[in-house]
Amino acid sequence: MTIAAPSPAPAAEGPADQNARPAGVTVRPASAWWVLIAGVAGLTAALTLTVEKISMLTNPSYVPSCSINPVLSCGSVMATPQASAFGFPNPLIGIVAFSVVVVTGVLAVGRTALPRWYWLGLAAGTLLGVVFVHWLIFQSLYRINALCPYCMVVWTVTIPLFVVVSSIALRPLGRFAAVRMLYRWRWSVTALWFVALILLILTQFWYYWSTLIS
Repeated sequence: MTIAAPSPAPAAEGPADQNARPAGVTVRPASAWWVLIAGVAGLTAALTLTVEKISMLTNPSYVPSCSINPVLSCGSVMATPQASAFGFPNPLIGIVAFSVVVVTGVLAVGRTALPRWYWLGLAAGTLLGVVFVHWLIFQSLYRINALCPYCMVVWTVTIPLFVVVSSIALRPLGRFAAVRMLYRWRWSVTALWFVALILLILTQFWYYWSTLIS
């Protein structure tokens, strides 16, 4: 009587199979919370600007809540063509973009390991955001001659957000000296970045600021 040999059991997923999969990136708590906070702040500002824009469209005599003085005046900014650079109000871009950032922040705070390609894509998106923000800064300072406080909230969070997301995305390249140097000095560069912007604002509108302190 011949006894058939038992068929081999399916091989269990071992370390080799797990290593074959792309490894996700787990973000440190400080960076994860910053992504979430920046996303919430940016989304809040974009939503507020959208509501203000709708109010201006439905009521031509409406004065936005962020129109404080001749320089800090959302109404002056939102009435310009630059406020609809792509044919629709710029805050709509912020609603979409910062919604993605908020979701990413929630996942990162929850210790969800997202693929590195995702962080690289988000870094590219925040880079485009930084470029667009600086175009808006130039337009506000030298073409419109007015500042939108809610827009400035978006400026303030977009720049550090780009720094943080880029640091996460490029962490695997830390073996390169140039990347390590950029990482080490990233917050110093960011601080100088903000100092330069503040000086530009002070210089451009000094004719008004000087009247407040004289």
